[in-house]
Amino acid sequence: MRDMVEIGMGRTARRTYELDDIDIVPSRRTRSSKQVSLSWQLDAYRFEIPFLTHPTDALVSPEFAIQLGRLGGLGVINGEGLWARHTDVAAKIDQIVELVDKGSYERAIALLQELHAAPMQPDLLAAAVAQVRAAGVTVAVRVSPQNARALTPALVQAGIDLLVVHGTIISAEHVGDGEPLNLKTFIADLDVPVVAGGVSDHRTALHLMRTGAAGVIVGYGSTPGATTTGEVLGIGVPMATAIADAAAARRDYLDETGGRYVHVIADGQIANSGQLAKAIACGADAAMLGYPLAVAAEAPGRGWYWPSAAAHPSVPRGALLPVDDGWLDDAESGEFVRPSLERVLYGPSDDPFGSLNLVGGLRRSMAKAGYSDLKEFQKVGLSVRA
Repeated sequence: MRDMVEIGMGRTARRTYELDDIDIVPSRRTRSSKQVSLSWQLDAYRFEIPFLTHPTDALVSPEFAIQLGRLGGLGVINGEGLWARHTDVAAKIDQIVELVDKGSYERAIALLQELHAAPMQPDLLAAAVAQVRAAGVTVAVRVSPQNARALTPALVQAGIDLLVVHGTIISAEHVGDGEPLNLKTFIADLDVPVVAGGVSDHRTALHLMRTGAAGVIVGYGSTPGATTTGEVLGIGVPMATAIADAAAARRDYLDETGGRYVHVIADGQIANSGQLAKAIACGADAAMLGYPLAVAAEAPGRGWYWPSAAAHPSVPRGALLPVDDGWLDDAESGEFVRPSLERVLYGPSDDPFGSLNLVGGLRRSMAKAGYSDLKEFQKVGLSVRA
């Protein structure tokens, strides 16, 4: 039964829960973390860890996507970002970082908008795809619902393995100025699997599953201080409830189709391994990470993070957030030294708050609760904080 509360005469709202509102409750015998498997498979592609990247230029360059792929995850390139528009992306990001280092945040957002106003160059994006493909890792590219029809043919020809149709909030049919994008027809005509989102409720998740999507993204990458969708649009996604609702839609769709399984991917409010474990416990198969990976030395943002929505031409919904605060690796020089991506994922960690060794933290959480794989862990007990 849904927990409804009256917020005024004749107006009710549903009580919902964030990841920090719940806790995992171990209720089985514990096991060694070495007996825990984090592998999962999306369509024909198998991954050793359940991590995708939020498709932002602050995080994913072709080189970053290759490194994450070699470490077992999946890097998602922004098909409408800087790597699709400029030949000297590193220099452009240097300009952005120089502005924020000086405290000129508004000018940095304006520069992001200006850089994303440059025309897209299909050859540049094809070259980025080719670079990742040549490394032998799975290639995933994100497009918006508005531009999916125009950009996808060239991406398929370039050799992508997975297409991610991603927006702040999307539906099965996007109504724009031209012909609406019907995802069901769109996906049926493609030879590559599609992951689509974000969604925040059972009904929309079920609609997207019925389009034939291989995975559904829940949330919009909300990171306190970086994502400003709540301030700009008044929209909020309580991730614990949203993931659980999407998992319920997955069960309904599984019964409806007689066995077709659609993966639920959590995208938001995950900054440490504990929140990651809670997302899986609520029903997610994998997580789309942004801020937690941006601290890595390989991330092109150089210690700064911004979501892809920060570059919207007229309604930006993201700020630039430093990821260096609180870190001090070099005791002699007193300077911040960013850890490698491998260390962020696999440790070793000297951070007691779960921002390093994300894989180890998730493994140990599952082991302490007595579960050996991701699907089983979705059955773990949960409690709500008073």
